[in-house]
Amino acid sequence: MVYLVGAGAGDVGLLTLRACELLQAADVVIYDRLADDAILNFCAGAKKIYVGKAAGEHTLKQTEINQLLVEEARQNGVVVRLKGGDPFVFGRGGEEALYLRENGLPFEIVPGVTSAVAVPAYAGIPVTHRGIATSFAVVTGHEDPTKPESTINWSKLSTAVDTLIFLMGVANLPQIVAKLIEYGRPPETPAALICWGTKPAQEVFVTTLAEAPNVKIAPPAIFVVGEVVNLRERLKWFENRPLFGKRILVTRARSQASKLSSELRSLGAEVVECPTIRIAPPSDDFRMLDTAIENLRGFDWTIFTSANGVEQFFARLKLHELDSRALNKVAAIGSATAEKLSGYGIIADVVPKNFVAESLAESLKDLVGGKKVLLARAQEARDVLPDMLKTFGAAVTIAPAYRTLAETPAQIAFDALDLITFTSSSTVKNFVAAYGVEPLKKIPSAAIGTITAQTLKDFGITPAVIAKEFTIGGLVAAVKNFYGGKVL
Repeated sequence: MVYLVGAGAGDVGLLTLRACELLQAADVVIYDRLADDAILNFCAGAKKIYVGKAAGEHTLKQTEINQLLVEEARQNGVVVRLKGGDPFVFGRGGEEALYLRENGLPFEIVPGVTSAVAVPAYAGIPVTHRGIATSFAVVTGHEDPTKPESTINWSKLSTAVDTLIFLMGVANLPQIVAKLIEYGRPPETPAALICWGTKPAQEVFVTTLAEAPNVKIAPPAIFVVGEVVNLRERLKWFENRPLFGKRILVTRARSQASKLSSELRSLGAEVVECPTIRIAPPSDDFRMLDTAIENLRGFDWTIFTSANGVEQFFARLKLHELDSRALNKVAAIGSATAEKLSGYGIIADVVPKNFVAESLAESLKDLVGGKKVLLARAQEARDVLPDMLKTFGAAVTIAPAYRTLAETPAQIAFDALDLITFTSSSTVKNFVAAYGVEPLKKIPSAAIGTITAQTLKDFGITPAVIAKEFTIGGLVAAVKNFYGGKVL
């Protein structure tokens, strides 16, 4: 089975639910040059084959792509042909579908959000608007200017519709403008060139039809012609977001980065994910945790100091054919940990106001005297919590639920970054081990809380941002405030 899937206009958030579902189920993904490589994260388990085309550089000819689809479909179960925008809007999806049909292979078309509509929308330009534009046309701008005759009916097109949208037209812009004016479009007609539409690098140049060829831009860009362009000043929204144009590095573990990344993107940032840690089983392969779980009913309190600890604990609990009913009193170090517990049907009995070990210990001071306490935590965590609990008279058992290991360093263009975020002391330590302290001397850093901030200070770095609430939401709010925090 072959699915011809539209990847949308560029912003990964414009990917359809059906596209996500198929990418996750795919055995093979044959993909074009995409505006956002993050889309490929949805198909981590699939064989990936790049067949993209750039100006003057084609990985495979279209006939070879067609044959590749047939070959992969016959050898594998689910093949996704991932195309930018919509497969049937200058995506050559029709040609590929016909070739599949000729070779007796079933296919499904999954539309994508076309850049012809999405990119102007992100620029604050509606392609239709009551009283201004009641029609629009989408036109290829990729015609070869050396052809003896254009296949576009310029004499009809130029004045037939209110809004004209040209895709892939940067190289041929002078010819496009000349034809439109020749066949009746007024030279003073409002026009806009939109580069990298729907992406944090988006740039919009408002001009007139006659002056458009004088705008210095590089592809990818969309050319919009029509009175609707005048609405941009009042309708622009994308560039007004508080983090627009900021390039922010996220060092959190890959499995956990999505929440922080998505919140930063929603505020307009371009996010670069560079995990410096990964979550792994403890070095004793859960022996201490399993022993504690076998005797779980004997513990008066179970304390969790991270969402990771909660996940690993309940995974082991299930292996022992137990559930939340085996726990007595439960404490969580903060709101994120408490929220993770709630997913397992547990409302934490204690959550401190300040989400650090010292505050959690003080919250338990009058509750744990003479009690048996199980502490499910990271293997390399600080000892301040168990030490304080012991001084309050608790019998503490530490059971490592996971450990954090250094992730393989990636190639990062530090000169292009505006901010580096850290969500734990381990992310700081592993970042410095991989890249040294020099990038942190040049690029502002943001810490999720005082402990992470102190680790940065231990390396001689004063963070520019420290979250007041030690959560992902608190970190995002602090970053937003750092950059002004206002939506215009």
